[in-house]
Amino acid sequence: MSDYIIATTSTSDLPRTYLDEHKIPFLSYNFTINETAAVDDCREENRAAIYAGMRKGDLLTTSMINAYSYEEFFRDLLKTGKNVLFLDMSEKMSKSYQNCQNAAEIIRAEFPDRQLYVMDTRCISGGLGLLVMNCVSLMEAGVSFEDVIAWGEENKLNIAHRFTVDDLNYLKRGGRVSNTSALVGSLLNIKPVLYVPDEGTLNVVQKARGRKKALEAILSGVLHDLSKVDTTGREMLILHADCLKDAEYIRDNVKKTYPDFGDIRISSLGVVIGAHCGPGLLAIFYLCSGRQPD
Repeated sequence: MSDYIIATTSTSDLPRTYLDEHKIPFLSYNFTINETAAVDDCREENRAAIYAGMRKGDLLTTSMINAYSYEEFFRDLLKTGKNVLFLDMSEKMSKSYQNCQNAAEIIRAEFPDRQLYVMDTRCISGGLGLLVMNCVSLMEAGVSFEDVIAWGEENKLNIAHRFTVDDLNYLKRGGRVSNTSALVGSLLNIKPVLYVPDEGTLNVVQKARGRKKALEAILSGVLHDLSKVDTTGREMLILHADCLKDAEYIRDNVKKTYPDFGDIRISSLGVVIGAHCGPGLLAIFYLCSGRQPD
């Protein structure tokens, strides 16, 4: 048994089955569907139901985690007598991040003999999930607390994040495209391709005419990245918001081009990114040799 704990939030977008199997504590974000409050429990069936409801007009909103919730979460973990590595969303994408840092300072003072390491992962969604998975694999293989942290810091910017969305109105609400761009884009059937650069933001890097072209642009970027690395046994996460066939299209073409590729996991997107990008979002995450959107 390890002498430290790796913990995360529900925004790692890992399935509950994985989190339970590997005994990974996670702090859940709250959300509201229409006027009904709920907690992101990371269960696949609940996430799928949320996107099906959004297709019918349900309004999904999320709220940040307050400092008190972080304090309670960290306190319970450190009471076990173990050190803690906490992996959260990129600081640039999380309004909760400062609350997390403030809580960590308070808890460190309460437990001066324990270590609480909060990493600015520069990752979001399944990118964060892939970072968690790799760190957990190292922990389960007996790698030390310090060496797992070192691996995470060294490799976090080698996790590629490629997205496309189906409805520009969700990006408009989040301020990522203007009202005019959303209107014109919708009329012209423009589908943006998004990417997370080293800074940990979410940027529009390409505008494709139609969903098929957007998927082709994402696949082209993925295959280009993979041409620079050894693909044998490599892992990939594909998350979708009610667009399973598109996820399978990417998976099948990666496997066709790189038959030696390892596990490609497909699951439903978590609610926080989903609330800002809407149903139809498709996201691909994998280790590469360095983040480059092209």
